[in-house]
Amino acid sequence: MTPVQHLNALLARPEPLLALAPMQDVTDLPFWRLMTAYGGADVYYTEYFRVHADSKLEKGIVPSIAENPTGMPAVAQMIGNDIPSLVRTAKELQQYPIAAVDLNLGCPAPVVYKKCAGGGLLREPERIDAILGALRDAVQVKFTVKTRIGFDDNAVFDRLLPIFAKHSIDLLTVHGRTVLEMYRSDVHYDFIARAVQAMSCPVLANGNVSSAKKAEQILQETGARGLMIGRGAIRNPWMFQQIRQHQHGEPILLPRGRDVLAYIHALYDAVTSPEVPETLQVQKMKKYLNFLGLGVEPSGAFLHAMRRVKTKAELFALCAEHLDHGDEMSLEPFELDLQAKDVLAGVHQ
Repeated sequence: MTPVQHLNALLARPEPLLALAPMQDVTDLPFWRLMTAYGGADVYYTEYFRVHADSKLEKGIVPSIAENPTGMPAVAQMIGNDIPSLVRTAKELQQYPIAAVDLNLGCPAPVVYKKCAGGGLLREPERIDAILGALRDAVQVKFTVKTRIGFDDNAVFDRLLPIFAKHSIDLLTVHGRTVLEMYRSDVHYDFIARAVQAMSCPVLANGNVSSAKKAEQILQETGARGLMIGRGAIRNPWMFQQIRQHQHGEPILLPRGRDVLAYIHALYDAVTSPEVPETLQVQKMKKYLNFLGLGVEPSGAFLHAMRRVKTKAELFALCAEHLDHGDEMSLEPFELDLQAKDVLAGVHQ
């Protein structure tokens, strides 16, 4: 079965399709492998391949599609605005065993949107129209798009949906916020529902999928064919399996504190390299623990202390202090203040 056939088979099932979101500097091959060990997604999206006139396929991302360890379909995501370069890259990506090529129209990082790429393109619907037309002709596997609902104004979404439909994209993922809303606002799930009604292709809902119960609420509210989960999967790698259990009416198995502690150890081993200085390894882990820490305790004390540790020993001593117990943990995020949320906006999906 080819990756495209595999994705078609997943979409033919009655269960919602569960995708791991593309997150820059996070969703690499080791992270994919780790997620698979905890139940895993149905579909895995790569970090975005940066595309411009002189770009080449990034060596750090290619192994995800060349050596895909998940047993599930992989989608290669591109970001850029130069049509010849996007077409060239799409053709190069199709030399690998991928189910789809995805265009990023949602990245909210200023360094990206100021170059009129990612979410920045949402300010130019006519340019999106031209890009999609060229890519539709170039992509022989499935062609998909991940978008937000606008740049600074969601009114543009009504102009975008007919453009997406015109080019017969095969799947649309909608993050229900504008670019400038980043991750701070509530998610506008009603806009995702509008996309479901307007599009003939499957639509995935993205944004604040924080638990199996919340996943069910989003699916009911939007009518989406499935869900794309990003930061929530960093915090709770059991979530994909928990959603399936909830869908099947089975008891949801919650990890205990020591299970979460073991996950942190496995995550450290997966995403750090021995040749990298320990201080840098610890700094890299803090990026992940910024999200996981939201579900550890409500005061923010864990996050505050975690951001100040400097060594591996200090890091794991702190984690053990909070997690070396046998109590079940939902890992749903506790409400933190705006300053903490701003810090956590640094992983872009």
